[in-house]
Amino acid sequence: MFSVALSLGSPPLAVNQHTARGVRTFLPGLTSTAAIARPTLWTLQGKRATRTGQARPRIIRAVKRALYGAIVAAAIGAAGPAAFAPPFGAWTRLHGGEPILGPGGRGFEAAGVFNPAVIKDGKRYVMLYRAQDAKGTSRLGRAVSRDGIHFTREPQPALTPEAQYERGGGVEDPRLVKIGATFYLTYTAYDGKNAQLALATSPDLRRWTRRGVIMRANAGRWNVKWTKSGAILTEPVGDRYWMYYMADAAGGSDQMGVAYSTDLLRWTEALDAPVLSRRPGRFDSRVVEPGPPPVMLPEGIFLVYNGADDRLVYRTGWALFDRTDPTRVIARSDTPIFEPQRAWEQAGQVPNVVFVEGLVREGRRWLFYYGGADKHVGAAEAVIHEGRPPR
Repeated sequence: MFSVALSLGSPPLAVNQHTARGVRTFLPGLTSTAAIARPTLWTLQGKRATRTGQARPRIIRAVKRALYGAIVAAAIGAAGPAAFAPPFGAWTRLHGGEPILGPGGRGFEAAGVFNPAVIKDGKRYVMLYRAQDAKGTSRLGRAVSRDGIHFTREPQPALTPEAQYERGGGVEDPRLVKIGATFYLTYTAYDGKNAQLALATSPDLRRWTRRGVIMRANAGRWNVKWTKSGAILTEPVGDRYWMYYMADAAGGSDQMGVAYSTDLLRWTEALDAPVLSRRPGRFDSRVVEPGPPPVMLPEGIFLVYNGADDRLVYRTGWALFDRTDPTRVIARSDTPIFEPQRAWEQAGQVPNVVFVEGLVREGRRWLFYYGGADKHVGAAEAVIHEGRPPR
Protein backbone atom coordinates (compact mmCIF):
# COMPACT_ATOMS: atom_id res chain seq x y z
CA MET A 1 0.00 0.00 0.00
CA PHE A 2 1.27 3.46 -0.81
CA SER A 3 0.12 6.98 -0.03
CA VAL A 4 0.43 10.29 -1.80
CA ALA A 5 -0.43 13.87 -0.90
CA LEU A 6 -2.54 15.92 -3.27
CA SER A 7 -2.60 19.70 -2.90
CA LEU A 8 -4.78 22.01 -4.95
CA GLY A 9 -4.76 25.18 -2.93
CA SER A 10 -6.53 23.31 -0.12
CA PRO A 11 -5.04 21.27 2.74
CA PRO A 12 -3.15 18.18 1.49
CA LEU A 13 -5.25 15.04 1.61
CA ALA A 14 -3.63 11.68 2.25
CA VAL A 15 -4.88 9.10 -0.22
CA ASN A 16 -4.06 5.40 0.00
CA GLN A 17 -3.97 2.90 -2.82
CA HIS A 18 -7.64 2.03 -2.54
CA THR A 19 -8.60 5.70 -2.41
CA ALA A 20 -6.54 6.37 -5.51
CA ARG A 21 -8.64 3.87 -7.40
CA GLY A 22 -11.71 5.75 -6.20
CA VAL A 23 -10.26 9.03 -7.42
CA ARG A 24 -9.92 7.68 -10.93
CA THR A 25 -13.63 6.91 -11.00
CA PHE A 26 -14.33 10.63 -10.53
CA LEU A 27 -11.94 11.89 -13.19
CA PRO A 28 -14.35 11.45 -16.13
CA GLY A 29 -16.63 13.96 -14.40
CA LEU A 30 -13.78 16.43 -14.37
CA THR A 31 -13.49 16.14 -18.12
CA SER A 32 -16.93 17.67 -18.50
CA THR A 33 -16.13 20.32 -15.90
CA ALA A 34 -12.97 21.29 -17.70
CA ALA A 35 -14.69 21.20 -21.08
CA ILE A 36 -15.38 24.92 -20.82
CA ALA A 37 -11.65 25.44 -21.37
CA ARG A 38 -11.51 23.59 -24.69
CA PRO A 39 -9.80 23.66 -27.09
CA THR A 40 -7.08 24.99 -24.79
CA LEU A 41 -5.06 22.34 -22.96
CA TRP A 42 -4.65 22.82 -19.22
CA THR A 43 -2.08 21.08 -17.03
CA LEU A 44 -2.37 21.05 -13.24
CA GLN A 45 1.05 21.50 -11.66
CA GLY A 46 0.80 21.44 -7.87
CA LYS A 47 -0.97 24.68 -6.93
CA ARG A 48 -0.88 26.24 -10.39
CA ALA A 49 -2.52 25.65 -13.72
CA THR A 50 -0.66 26.69 -16.83
CA ARG A 51 -1.35 26.84 -20.52
CA THR A 52 0.03 28.45 -23.62
CA GLY A 53 -1.03 32.07 -23.46
CA GLN A 54 -2.98 33.82 -20.74
CA ALA A 55 -4.58 31.76 -17.96
CA ARG A 56 -8.14 32.34 -16.90
CA PRO A 57 -8.30 32.37 -13.08
CA ARG A 58 -12.02 31.65 -13.04
CA ILE A 59 -11.58 28.42 -14.98
CA ILE A 60 -8.55 27.42 -12.92
CA ARG A 61 -10.52 27.83 -9.70
CA ALA A 62 -13.46 25.85 -11.08
CA VAL A 63 -11.23 22.95 -12.07
CA LYS A 64 -9.44 23.00 -8.71
CA ARG A 65 -12.72 22.98 -6.79
CA ALA A 66 -14.10 20.12 -8.88
CA LEU A 67 -10.95 18.04 -8.52
CA TYR A 68 -10.66 18.71 -4.78
CA GLY A 69 -14.30 17.76 -4.24
CA ALA A 70 -13.85 14.55 -6.25
CA ILE A 71 -10.74 13.58 -4.30
CA VAL A 72 -12.39 14.25 -0.93
CA ALA A 73 -15.54 12.33 -1.86
CA ALA A 74 -13.47 9.40 -3.10
CA ALA A 75 -11.41 9.38 0.09
CA ILE A 76 -14.53 9.26 2.26
CA GLY A 77 -16.04 6.52 0.15
CA ALA A 78 -12.88 4.40 0.39
CA ALA A 79 -12.12 4.99 4.05
CA GLY A 80 -15.72 4.77 5.32
CA PRO A 81 -17.92 7.10 7.42
CA ALA A 82 -15.26 7.62 10.09
CA ALA A 83 -13.16 9.56 7.55
CA PHE A 84 -15.46 12.60 7.73
CA ALA A 85 -15.66 15.18 10.49
CA PRO A 86 -17.65 18.44 10.49
CA PRO A 87 -15.66 21.42 9.19
CA PHE A 88 -16.03 23.32 12.46
CA GLY A 89 -14.87 22.83 16.04
CA ALA A 90 -16.76 22.94 19.33
CA TRP A 91 -19.78 25.23 19.66
CA THR A 92 -19.53 28.28 21.90
CA ARG A 93 -22.66 29.89 23.30
CA LEU A 94 -22.86 33.60 22.56
CA HIS A 95 -24.30 36.48 24.63
CA GLY A 96 -22.61 35.13 27.73
CA GLY A 97 -24.49 31.87 27.41
CA GLU A 98 -27.80 33.62 28.04
CA PRO A 99 -30.84 33.78 25.73
CA ILE A 100 -30.88 36.39 22.99
CA LEU A 101 -34.71 36.47 23.01
CA GLY A 102 -37.27 35.54 25.63
CA PRO A 103 -41.04 35.63 26.19
CA GLY A 104 -42.80 38.71 27.46
CA GLY A 105 -46.02 40.63 27.79
CA ARG A 106 -49.54 39.31 27.53
CA GLY A 107 -49.74 39.08 23.77
CA PHE A 108 -48.61 36.60 21.14
CA GLU A 109 -45.22 36.05 22.88
CA ALA A 110 -46.49 35.53 26.41
CA ALA A 111 -45.65 31.83 26.84
CA GLY A 112 -42.51 31.40 24.77
CA VAL A 113 -40.32 32.47 21.85
CA PHE A 114 -38.23 29.66 20.37
CA ASN A 115 -37.16 27.62 17.32
CA PRO A 116 -35.80 30.46 15.13
CA ALA A 117 -34.92 30.64 11.45
CA VAL A 118 -32.30 33.26 10.60
CA ILE A 119 -31.06 34.51 7.25
CA LYS A 120 -28.64 37.30 6.39
CA ASP A 121 -30.16 39.77 3.95
CA GLY A 122 -27.54 42.31 2.98
CA LYS A 123 -26.15 43.65 6.25
CA ARG A 124 -29.19 42.63 8.28
CA TYR A 125 -29.84 39.41 10.12
CA VAL A 126 -33.54 38.64 9.86
CA MET A 127 -35.07 36.15 12.27
CA LEU A 128 -38.46 34.48 12.09
CA TYR A 129 -39.24 32.63 15.29
CA ARG A 130 -42.07 30.66 16.83
CA ALA A 131 -44.01 32.70 19.36
CA GLN A 132 -46.64 31.12 21.59
CA ASP A 133 -49.36 32.91 23.52
CA ALA A 134 -50.92 31.95 26.84
CA LYS A 135 -53.52 29.76 25.10
CA GLY A 136 -50.86 27.78 23.21
CA THR A 137 -51.51 29.26 19.77
CA SER A 138 -48.34 29.72 17.72
CA ARG A 139 -47.46 32.57 15.37
CA LEU A 140 -44.22 33.60 13.70
CA GLY A 141 -42.53 36.69 15.09
CA ARG A 142 -39.97 38.81 13.25
CA ALA A 143 -36.77 40.41 14.59
CA VAL A 144 -33.83 42.19 12.95
CA SER A 145 -30.20 42.61 13.99
CA ARG A 146 -27.01 44.26 12.75
CA ASP A 147 -24.61 41.95 14.59
CA GLY A 148 -26.48 38.63 14.67
CA ILE A 149 -26.83 38.68 18.47
CA HIS A 150 -28.82 41.74 19.54
CA PHE A 151 -32.21 41.57 17.82
CA THR A 152 -35.00 44.13 17.74
CA ARG A 153 -38.44 42.55 17.69
CA GLU A 154 -41.41 43.87 15.78
CA PRO A 155 -44.63 44.40 17.73
CA GLN A 156 -46.84 42.39 15.38
CA PRO A 157 -46.35 38.82 14.15
CA ALA A 158 -45.02 38.18 10.65
CA LEU A 159 -47.33 35.22 10.05
CA THR A 160 -50.54 34.35 11.87
CA PRO A 161 -52.80 31.29 11.54
CA GLU A 162 -55.28 32.30 8.84
CA ALA A 163 -55.59 29.36 6.44
CA GLN A 164 -57.94 26.51 7.28
CA TYR A 165 -55.03 24.13 7.77
CA GLU A 166 -53.49 26.52 10.36
CA ARG A 167 -56.49 27.47 12.49
CA GLY A 168 -56.82 25.80 15.87
CA GLY A 169 -53.12 25.40 16.55
CA GLY A 170 -51.04 27.84 14.61
CA VAL A 171 -47.90 28.22 12.52
CA GLU A 172 -44.71 26.74 13.93
CA ASP A 173 -41.01 26.00 13.50
CA PRO A 174 -39.83 27.98 10.44
CA ARG A 175 -36.87 27.34 8.10
CA LEU A 176 -35.71 30.00 5.64
CA VAL A 177 -33.74 29.92 2.39
CA LYS A 178 -33.24 32.32 -0.48
CA ILE A 179 -33.11 30.91 -4.02
CA GLY A 180 -32.81 33.44 -6.81
CA ALA A 181 -34.76 36.53 -5.79
CA THR A 182 -37.30 34.61 -3.69
CA PHE A 183 -37.33 33.68 -0.01
CA TYR A 184 -38.85 30.27 0.77
CA LEU A 185 -40.33 29.67 4.20
CA THR A 186 -41.22 26.15 5.27
CA TYR A 187 -43.22 25.81 8.48
CA THR A 188 -45.49 23.46 10.35
CA ALA A 189 -49.18 24.23 10.00
CA TYR A 190 -51.25 22.83 12.87
CA ASP A 191 -55.06 22.90 12.86
CA GLY A 192 -55.48 21.31 16.28
CA LYS A 193 -55.74 17.83 14.76
CA ASN A 194 -53.02 17.42 12.15
CA ALA A 195 -49.58 18.93 11.74
CA GLN A 196 -48.57 19.37 8.11
CA LEU A 197 -45.54 20.81 6.34
CA ALA A 198 -46.49 24.04 4.56
CA LEU A 199 -44.75 26.64 2.38
CA ALA A 200 -44.87 30.40 1.89
CA THR A 201 -42.78 32.66 -0.37
CA SER A 202 -41.74 36.30 -0.24
CA PRO A 203 -39.75 38.80 -2.29
CA ASP A 204 -38.66 40.81 0.78
CA LEU A 205 -39.10 38.74 4.00
CA ARG A 206 -42.18 40.81 4.81
CA ARG A 207 -44.95 40.11 2.28
CA TRP A 208 -45.73 36.39 2.42
CA THR A 209 -47.76 34.36 -0.06
CA ARG A 210 -49.01 31.01 1.18
CA ARG A 211 -48.34 28.12 -1.20
CA GLY A 212 -50.29 25.56 0.78
CA VAL A 213 -49.43 22.22 2.34
CA ILE A 214 -46.53 20.58 0.51
CA MET A 215 -46.35 17.27 2.41
CA ARG A 216 -49.77 16.11 3.58
CA ALA A 217 -50.52 14.40 6.87
CA ASN A 218 -51.80 10.82 6.88
CA ALA A 219 -50.56 10.25 3.35
CA GLY A 220 -47.46 9.29 1.42
CA ARG A 221 -45.29 6.36 0.48
CA TRP A 222 -44.31 5.66 4.10
CA ASN A 223 -45.80 8.41 6.27
CA VAL A 224 -48.83 7.40 8.35
CA LYS A 225 -49.42 10.54 10.42
CA TRP A 226 -47.85 14.02 10.56
CA THR A 227 -45.27 15.92 8.50
CA LYS A 228 -42.97 18.71 9.74
CA SER A 229 -39.64 20.51 9.49
CA GLY A 230 -38.76 21.09 5.84
CA ALA A 231 -35.05 21.88 5.26
CA ILE A 232 -34.34 22.80 1.62
CA LEU A 233 -30.96 22.52 -0.08
CA THR A 234 -30.46 25.72 -2.08
CA GLU A 235 -28.36 24.09 -4.83
CA PRO A 236 -30.12 21.75 -7.27
CA VAL A 237 -28.81 18.21 -7.69
CA GLY A 238 -29.66 16.39 -10.90
CA ASP A 239 -31.94 19.22 -12.10
CA ARG A 240 -34.02 18.91 -8.92
CA TYR A 241 -34.23 20.71 -5.60
CA TRP A 242 -34.12 18.53 -2.50
CA MET A 243 -35.68 18.83 0.92
CA TYR A 244 -35.26 16.83 4.12
CA TYR A 245 -38.31 16.69 6.40
CA MET A 246 -39.79 14.70 9.29
CA ALA A 247 -42.72 12.29 9.15
CA ASP A 248 -44.12 9.25 10.96
CA ALA A 249 -43.44 5.73 9.74
CA ALA A 250 -45.64 2.80 10.68
CA GLY A 251 -42.70 1.23 12.52
CA GLY A 252 -41.78 4.39 14.41
CA SER A 253 -42.73 8.06 14.45
CA ASP A 254 -40.53 11.13 14.04
CA GLN A 255 -38.05 10.00 11.39
CA MET A 256 -36.42 11.88 8.52
CA GLY A 257 -37.57 11.71 4.92
CA VAL A 258 -36.37 13.27 1.67
CA ALA A 259 -38.34 14.80 -1.20
CA TYR A 260 -37.56 16.54 -4.49
CA SER A 261 -39.07 19.28 -6.64
CA THR A 262 -38.41 20.94 -9.97
CA ASP A 263 -40.19 24.20 -9.13
CA LEU A 264 -39.83 24.43 -5.30
CA LEU A 265 -43.62 24.47 -4.97
CA ARG A 266 -44.67 20.87 -5.63
CA TRP A 267 -42.75 18.17 -3.78
CA THR A 268 -42.50 14.40 -4.31
CA GLU A 269 -41.24 11.79 -1.86
CA ALA A 270 -38.04 10.16 -3.08
CA LEU A 271 -38.08 6.93 -1.06
CA ASP A 272 -40.38 4.25 0.33
CA ALA A 273 -38.82 4.55 3.79
CA PRO A 274 -37.08 7.15 5.97
CA VAL A 275 -33.71 8.35 4.72
CA LEU A 276 -32.41 8.77 8.28
CA SER A 277 -33.94 6.51 10.91
CA ARG A 278 -34.02 6.40 14.68
CA ARG A 279 -31.18 4.46 16.35
CA PRO A 280 -31.94 2.46 19.50
CA GLY A 281 -29.72 3.29 22.45
CA ARG A 282 -28.39 6.52 20.87
CA PHE A 283 -29.07 10.22 21.39
CA ASP A 284 -31.53 10.03 18.46
CA SER A 285 -33.42 6.88 19.49
CA ARG A 286 -36.80 8.65 19.62
CA VAL A 287 -36.65 11.64 17.22
CA VAL A 288 -34.65 12.40 14.05
CA GLU A 289 -35.68 15.84 12.79
CA PRO A 290 -33.98 18.21 10.31
CA GLY A 291 -32.39 21.34 11.72
CA PRO A 292 -31.32 24.30 9.56
CA PRO A 293 -31.29 24.05 5.76
CA PRO A 294 -28.49 21.72 4.60
CA VAL A 295 -25.37 23.07 2.90
CA MET A 296 -23.29 21.71 0.04
CA LEU A 297 -19.68 20.98 1.00
CA PRO A 298 -16.91 19.43 -1.14
CA GLU A 299 -17.43 16.22 0.86
CA GLY A 300 -21.21 16.08 0.42
CA ILE A 301 -24.52 17.53 1.58
CA PHE A 302 -24.10 18.44 5.24
CA LEU A 303 -27.17 18.54 7.47
CA VAL A 304 -27.37 19.44 11.14
CA TYR A 305 -30.32 17.69 12.76
CA ASN A 306 -32.16 17.49 16.06
CA GLY A 307 -32.24 14.16 17.84
CA ALA A 308 -34.09 13.09 20.98
CA ASP A 309 -33.52 9.99 23.10
CA ASP A 310 -36.06 7.83 24.91
CA ARG A 311 -36.26 10.41 27.73
CA LEU A 312 -36.95 13.13 25.12
CA VAL A 313 -33.73 14.99 25.80
CA TYR A 314 -33.03 16.93 22.61
CA ARG A 315 -29.44 17.14 21.36
CA THR A 316 -27.80 18.07 18.07
CA GLY A 317 -26.31 15.69 15.51
CA TRP A 318 -25.19 15.80 11.87
CA ALA A 319 -25.43 13.70 8.73
CA LEU A 320 -23.58 13.77 5.41
CA PHE A 321 -25.30 12.79 2.16
CA ASP A 322 -23.86 12.09 -1.29
CA ARG A 323 -23.35 15.22 -3.42
CA THR A 324 -24.87 13.48 -6.45
CA ASP A 325 -27.47 11.36 -4.63
CA PRO A 326 -29.19 13.16 -1.73
CA THR A 327 -30.89 9.89 -0.72
CA ARG A 328 -27.59 8.19 0.14
CA VAL A 329 -26.12 8.64 3.61
CA ILE A 330 -22.30 8.77 3.64
CA ALA A 331 -21.63 9.53 7.30
CA ARG A 332 -23.50 10.29 10.52
CA SER A 333 -22.53 11.48 13.99
CA ASP A 334 -22.18 8.82 16.67
CA THR A 335 -22.38 11.36 19.49
CA PRO A 336 -24.11 14.75 19.75
CA ILE A 337 -22.24 17.98 19.04
CA PHE A 338 -24.48 20.17 21.22
CA GLU A 339 -26.74 19.47 24.19
CA PRO A 340 -28.77 21.27 26.89
CA GLN A 341 -26.48 22.52 29.66
CA ARG A 342 -27.69 25.95 30.74
CA ALA A 343 -30.56 26.28 33.21
CA TRP A 344 -32.82 27.93 30.60
CA GLU A 345 -32.20 25.01 28.19
CA GLN A 346 -33.05 22.44 30.86
CA ALA A 347 -36.19 24.06 32.30
CA GLY A 348 -39.04 25.70 30.37
CA GLN A 349 -42.24 24.68 28.61
CA VAL A 350 -40.52 21.45 27.52
CA PRO A 351 -37.45 20.57 29.61
CA ASN A 352 -34.02 19.54 28.31
CA VAL A 353 -34.26 20.85 24.76
CA VAL A 354 -31.82 22.55 22.41
CA PHE A 355 -33.50 22.68 19.01
CA VAL A 356 -31.41 24.16 16.19
CA GLU A 357 -33.22 25.70 13.23
CA GLY A 358 -31.17 28.71 12.10
CA LEU A 359 -27.74 28.88 10.45
CA VAL A 360 -25.75 31.80 9.05
CA ARG A 361 -22.29 31.13 7.57
CA GLU A 362 -19.90 34.05 7.33
CA GLY A 363 -16.19 33.72 6.74
CA ARG A 364 -14.64 31.24 9.13
CA ARG A 365 -17.57 31.02 11.50
CA TRP A 366 -20.97 29.37 11.48
CA LEU A 367 -23.69 30.97 13.62
CA PHE A 368 -26.35 28.58 14.90
CA TYR A 369 -29.67 29.71 16.36
CA TYR A 370 -31.77 27.43 18.53
CA GLY A 371 -34.73 27.15 20.84
CA GLY A 372 -34.10 26.41 24.52
CA ALA A 373 -36.73 24.36 26.38
CA ASP A 374 -39.46 25.73 24.08
CA LYS A 375 -39.25 29.10 25.80
CA HIS A 376 -36.14 31.06 24.75
CA VAL A 377 -33.89 31.67 21.74
CA GLY A 378 -30.14 31.13 21.97
CA ALA A 379 -27.16 31.54 19.64
CA ALA A 380 -23.90 29.61 19.35
CA GLU A 381 -20.78 29.98 17.23
CA ALA A 382 -18.59 27.31 15.65
CA VAL A 383 -15.31 28.24 13.94
CA ILE A 384 -13.93 26.50 10.85
CA HIS A 385 -10.89 24.36 11.62
CA GLU A 386 -7.50 25.83 10.74
CA GLY A 387 -6.31 24.56 7.40
CA ARG A 388 -9.81 24.16 5.98
CA PRO A 389 -11.05 26.77 3.54
CA PRO A 390 -14.00 29.00 4.60
CA ARG A 391 -17.32 27.68 3.34
